[in-house]
Amino acid sequence: MIPVLLAGFGLGLSLIIAIGAQNLFVLRQGLRREHVWPVVAVCALSDAALIALGVSGLGLVVESVPWLIVAIRWAGAVFLVAYGLLAARRAWRPRQESLRVDEPGPSRGSGSGTAAGTAVAARSRLTNTVLTCLALTWLNPHVYLDTVFLLGGVASTYGDLRWVFAAGAIMASLAWFTSLGFGARYLSRWLATPRAWRVLDAVIAVVMIVLGVSLVIPA
Repeated sequence: MIPVLLAGFGLGLSLIIAIGAQNLFVLRQGLRREHVWPVVAVCALSDAALIALGVSGLGLVVESVPWLIVAIRWAGAVFLVAYGLLAARRAWRPRQESLRVDEPGPSRGSGSGTAAGTAVAARSRLTNTVLTCLALTWLNPHVYLDTVFLLGGVASTYGDLRWVFAAGAIMASLAWFTSLGFGARYLSRWLATPRAWRVLDAVIAVVMIVLGVSLVIPA
């Protein structure tokens, strides 16, 4: 069982470690130290669900509905380009609050109205972050090609041990996103200036837009 587990871990890691929309988003949240646990959890749980779908054989069912993949491709392209344009705007005209990488401190307001307003704002930011993370994950057709079809297909070759293979791939996903999200904070010392964040946002903008366009324009 251990060799099968390691095989799943190795293939899962090789598919996840790549410059992409999801990884860049996790990296940025880790650098900002903002909602890192929810982002890591969303990415890892989404991967686990997709891997389970692939191993269960659902990938073959989805493959028989070609229009679904086309719809996901176009939705993903629109979202990635839009996100890239927002990153480009941050790079061109950065807001001061977007440059902070320190942990947020406790509120100094003593009134209940101020505290309530702060809590509502925090919940709104978390909601937007989680929704963005979900969109970057589930609207990316490459996720289905790699996770559902490829991993699911390879796992099927292990017969009764296919779920052990899947467990290894899920462990790889959890290890990678945890390392990326919480390891990113050690890079914050080099990204403590507005110029550095503008460069990072510019890189994110280029990658997101190129990825989005590549989804609908054949190579």
